[in-house]
Amino acid sequence: MIFQHSRKSRPRMAVAALATGLLLMTAGCSGDDGGKSDADSSTAPGQKEDKPDGQNGGVIAEVKGGESITLTIDSAKREEGGFVTVTGKVTNGGSGIFSAPGWAGDESELSLKNDSSMAGAKLVDKKGKKRYYILRDTEGRCLCTRFTKGVKSGDTMTWYAQFPSPPENTAKVDFQIADMPPASIEISEG
Repeated sequence: MIFQHSRKSRPRMAVAALATGLLLMTAGCSGDDGGKSDADSSTAPGQKEDKPDGQNGGVIAEVKGGESITLTIDSAKREEGGFVTVTGKVTNGGSGIFSAPGWAGDESELSLKNDSSMAGAKLVDKKGKKRYYILRDTEGRCLCTRFTKGVKSGDTMTWYAQFPSPPENTAKVDFQIADMPPASIEISEG
């Protein structure tokens, strides 16, 4: 009996260790906005803008949606281990606190444990006709940013989200979350 119990717990411990390692790795890679000012953007409301990745940490896509929210995507990198890390910023141009309503998604496990988060984000490969949903740890928490105190009016916060990696030959995908328009992005090799 004891032997069977330890055999079952080893894979769970390995998955937990992997998820913890990935979380620590992404936490160490986030933060610097490269000094880019919001005044550099000329995108109209609801319009997306595609730029080649690697322009000194520049924006590769930007979309605007309800409640005067601007979502920018700074990078989408394919990492060793079979996942893609997408990073960017969310700016609240409205008058109240933005608490990311609906961004946690419709799936009950994700929405219960990940309120006010990026858990409902997905990558869509139109060519391959597949969707890639956010990764989560063994306890059902997304490998993504949570906006626990919301985004105050006029503030900008950085975010990240991790997804299973599409096949190596898939470079272009759409990033989708809640009521925001889809943002076409190109995945770079990390």
